Amino acid sequence: MTYDITAIRAQFPALKAGSAHFDGPGGTQTPLPVIEAVSDALANPLSNRGHLTAGERNAEALVRSARQAMADLLGADPAGIVFGRSATALTYDFARTLAKTWSPGDEVVVSRLDHDSNIRPWIQAAEAAGATVRWADFDPATGELTPDDISAQLGDRTRLVAVTAASNLIGTRPAIPEISRRAHAAGALLYADGVHYAAHAQVDIERLGADFFVCSPYKFLGPHLGVLASAPELLETLTPDKLLPSTNAVPERFEFGTLPYEFLAGTRAAVDFLTTLAPGAEGGRRERLAAAFTALEGHEATLRRRIDEGLAALDPITVHSRAADRTPTVLLTIDGHDTTDAYRHLASRGVDAPSGSFYAVEASRRLGLGDTGGLRIGLAPYNSAEDVDRLLEALSDFLRTPTPRG
Repeated sequence: MTYDITAIRAQFPALKAGSAHFDGPGGTQTPLPVIEAVSDALANPLSNRGHLTAGERNAEALVRSARQAMADLLGADPAGIVFGRSATALTYDFARTLAKTWSPGDEVVVSRLDHDSNIRPWIQAAEAAGATVRWADFDPATGELTPDDISAQLGDRTRLVAVTAASNLIGTRPAIPEISRRAHAAGALLYADGVHYAAHAQVDIERLGADFFVCSPYKFLGPHLGVLASAPELLETLTPDKLLPSTNAVPERFEFGTLPYEFLAGTRAAVDFLTTLAPGAEGGRRERLAAAFTALEGHEATLRRRIDEGLAALDPITVHSRAADRTPTVLLTIDGHDTTDAYRHLASRGVDAPSGSFYAVEASRRLGLGDTGGLRIGLAPYNSAEDVDRLLEALSDFLRTPTPRG
């Protein structure tokens, strides 16, 4: 199946500005159908959810269609889809709620590979409950976080394991199904940060074994909000703090205040746009998404090889993304150069590849990069071979620039 990059790029108005975007891990550009869906939602009658007025019915339909779209994307039950302001906000909400069930002496496992949004909420919730935090380490030489690394921290008082499905800093994709199996064998729940993972691979939370899976549509061409998927039966056992008049029904009991209906329209449109990455694919939305992610992974793998080969020819560059199974995300440092300077130089050439630790501060420190991190190159569905060539040319040009004297 041909991946028609020209047709895909034509759907992104932001690309007309001329930049080559390698900043997708921080948030992707937005295709026309998503922009139009948000606009249409706001242009039509809209009110609080209900069934009497046109505005009420429109709001109700937007919520239901967005839940179904996200359920199709994640292999989940729509009754277990929770919307929130962001993945970070959802994780804080669920950390506080789950901590109500913890006692002093209970244990929570976090990993040094993770974005801080899947570390700090659990540390703070554990402190409030008197629980103990145990750290799973990863190998900085390989970037690998193995099931054995998690198992070494499990015990009979482990209540929860929080781990990334893909590192937003170096791309590592841990073996979540096996980690889940071991966590469950120890009697613990597994909370998977899928924010980076969901942008590059089709999610199947049943196969992953995650009790909770959180992601952000703005990482896969949609609007800014967060989504959490879980089994409705598990959500029924949890009691969040909420307003007295608000519903106790699942999943609404975890959604505080009025939902951003226009962004839910955009989320549904983003999922539907993903299906168009594999034109002609047959079946329901879930089946078409499977074909789309197969096509996307092939496209991104080709571009990643092009990047890897180009970087290998640039001697001062050290690549820290080394795991055998990883997303098309590359973190690099440059001997004798500050990657912030490289970031500025690339930006001046119309190539967007930012520098930093990107909230994965524990991972950056473990790699020996302190809180500074490095230059991150991330692929998205609209990246082309020409983008990659521009990136490599701009990097080569930067390396020819004299280093400022101290």
